[in-house]
Amino acid sequence: MDASASPAAPAPDPASGLPPAPAPVSRFRRLAAPAGAMAAVVAAFGYVAAVDPNEPGHYPVCPMLRFTGVLCPGCGGLRSAHAFAHGDLAAALGANALAVAGYLAFAAVWVLWTVRASQGRPIRIGLAPVHWWGIGAVLLVFSVVRNLPFGSALAP
Repeated sequence: MDASASPAAPAPDPASGLPPAPAPVSRFRRLAAPAGAMAAVVAAFGYVAAVDPNEPGHYPVCPMLRFTGVLCPGCGGLRSAHAFAHGDLAAALGANALAVAGYLAFAAVWVLWTVRASQGRPIRIGLAPVHWWGIGAVLLVFSVVRNLPFGSALAP
């Protein structure tokens, strides 16, 4: 039996010889993934807003900080999310400025994703290797600077 003649495949249109177009997907279904992602983010921020990371014992300690004494790029991220969820942007930036930039980048990508999904267009964000290397360099520089005396303002 030929693979193209499988019983699950739709029959081609006799006039054009092309398979029929797939049924249109409803707007509700197209927006389900962005809505689900936003619901997960809201739930995570809601939990971090309710359970204060400034109180010891609620969250695990960063292993890099615990074993080496060096602040990683994520150190202070929970305190930043807690302050951000409470609307204290200055405290959020003080705890982890890079995390706040990440929140804003996520918001921009989420809006783009939602708009494109509502229009029935896929979101394509293809980063070239040079962009990934750039992101890695920013994380590395941020980590190094926040651990040096002159970069103590970036430490949580």
